[in-house]
Amino acid sequence: MNTLTATFKKWFPAEEISAHCDGPCGVYDPSSARIAAEAVLSMTKKMLALTPPQGSDAQAWASYLNTMSRYAAIKEEEGHKAKSELLVLWTDYFKPVHLEKYPNLHDTFWKAAKLCSACKVEVNLEHAEELMATIEEIHQIFWSTKGRDVVYYKAS
Repeated sequence: MNTLTATFKKWFPAEEISAHCDGPCGVYDPSSARIAAEAVLSMTKKMLALTPPQGSDAQAWASYLNTMSRYAAIKEEEGHKAKSELLVLWTDYFKPVHLEKYPNLHDTFWKAAKLCSACKVEVNLEHAEELMATIEEIHQIFWSTKGRDVVYYKAS
């Protein structure tokens, strides 16, 4: 079998390729993490603003709990999405040459990942805003590595 494979490779040589990730797509952008983090921030604000009903009206409590649980589920899902997007960007896009230029790169991503986790388990406006600020830092670093000045903006 090895002889057959070697002969095949000899007759049909393939150009060697390389990629910095699992696939050579080359498409990276921290905006997907920002969008997910904005949803986390929005849900956190909505949860903090939601007022529990007074008394024991079962329908009012059911409505309140339904809304609160929906906000919590969205916050959890979007926090996980933001973390996943950041981890892919960190581990697949950035290379040692970037770390030389941005020595705080690993700490910034680690902080962002930890903030995603904190935002999932807490209802903490300060942490949600910190996550947005850290993602803005990552945005600036990322686009700088590409030699581009891309304006950071928020959808909300």
